[in-house]
Amino acid sequence: LLRRTAWSLGRGRDLDCHVCLYDDHCFSDPPPYVGRSFWNAKPAKLVERFAGPIPYVIIHHSYQPAACYTGTQCIEAMQRMQTMHQDVRSWNDIGYSFAVGGDGRTYQGRGFNVVGAHAPRYNNKSVGICLIGDWVSDLPPKNMLTAAKTLIEYGVRNGIIASNYTLLGHRQVRSTECPGDRLFEEIKSWPHFSPMTDIIDQQNSVS
Repeated sequence: LLRRTAWSLGRGRDLDCHVCLYDDHCFSDPPPYVGRSFWNAKPAKLVERFAGPIPYVIIHHSYQPAACYTGTQCIEAMQRMQTMHQDVRSWNDIGYSFAVGGDGRTYQGRGFNVVGAHAPRYNNKSVGICLIGDWVSDLPPKNMLTAAKTLIEYGVRNGIIASNYTLLGHRQVRSTECPGDRLFEEIKSWPHFSPMTDIIDQQNSVS
């Protein structure tokens, strides 16, 4: 995918590489997330891409790190997740496509159309969105829920996510409590949620 800066489109900030698709068509719709440079991401060890439109959206919680509520806290949370995923789990990068902080920002992880490490067997056909925090008992703040929905809507509007996408919680494709009981109950009311389950017990992804 091609990378463009927002200056060429008349905006004063850097756009993520997925604003421009393979055919060099750039969206006039500014992305509703901050790029990797915003949180000082380390380079990915390897970037593997897959074609879209993307058929699945999978919702996660981080459990750890805990919920963050300021830009400084959320940047630190992103860095902690990337370090754990790369250095402890030996993954190529932070596992998620995007993460949402309690500061109301959506942070680019691997981004759209990049193979993730968040849901085995779905990593090459999904967007993995992590709401930072432990959402077993508590519901994420409204600004986090809104940010996640806005990201999905942006993807659909721009043809990145399929218009008939399927929304799932992580527990529907893996034996885990993620995305937490309270958040899972919440996403059941979101558009395109499916009650399907497709669980095969596997070890951690290695992507």
